[in-house]
Amino acid sequence: MGVTARDMEERQRRTLQMAEKLVESTMAGRDASHDAAHAFRVRDLALSLAMEEGLDNHSLEIVEIAALLHDIGDYKYSKDLVEDTSIVENFLNEEGLEESKRHKILGIIKGMGFKNEVAQIFCGDSSLEFGVVQDADRLDAIGAIGIARCFTYGGSKNRILHDPKIPPRQNLSKENYINKSENQTTINHFHEKLFKLKDMMKTEAGRKRAEKRHIFMVDFIEEFYEEWNGRT
Repeated sequence: MGVTARDMEERQRRTLQMAEKLVESTMAGRDASHDAAHAFRVRDLALSLAMEEGLDNHSLEIVEIAALLHDIGDYKYSKDLVEDTSIVENFLNEEGLEESKRHKILGIIKGMGFKNEVAQIFCGDSSLEFGVVQDADRLDAIGAIGIARCFTYGGSKNRILHDPKIPPRQNLSKENYINKSENQTTINHFHEKLFKLKDMMKTEAGRKRAEKRHIFMVDFIEEFYEEWNGRT
């Protein structure tokens, strides 16, 4: 007797449960900007965008797993600032996912980073699955949540809040963006990255949601400068 639809559903449920546990265990102890809650928010956003874009159940599984696992090997939390997908690769192999799904999920994760587009590196994936996962991650980087995450990460690195003498960096290379030893401020991160994300959305659903979050963020920074300069 072959594998039934019910068997497949049970396997998918188990894989998702194990992915959630992996996220919680591997991302424990991180600051709140890139913790398990971030991964779960991105998963929920990605599924919402995927359904709005009309993706089928096969694609939804890829989207959900990629969104959940996308930050496990984040270079910012590695000793050598190198992205490491080995934990994710081992997990996908152990769960017995089809090779095509494993390849797709890993391709999405490896191509998602802002650093790649800074360097104009083609990720090799222009699919809707990639688009909704990347858009979901970027939506979580802007708006009210994005502001909170930005200041949380900056604080965790003892980064200067704001210094008018340190201008935002222009024409960033991948190396400059990754190099965390350069003089940086938390406020400059809005100009160097966060304000750019609205126009980098890949899906129509992502663009619609980004608009509101972007406006909220711009208003916040304008108010910040007013207060910093004692004008309000």
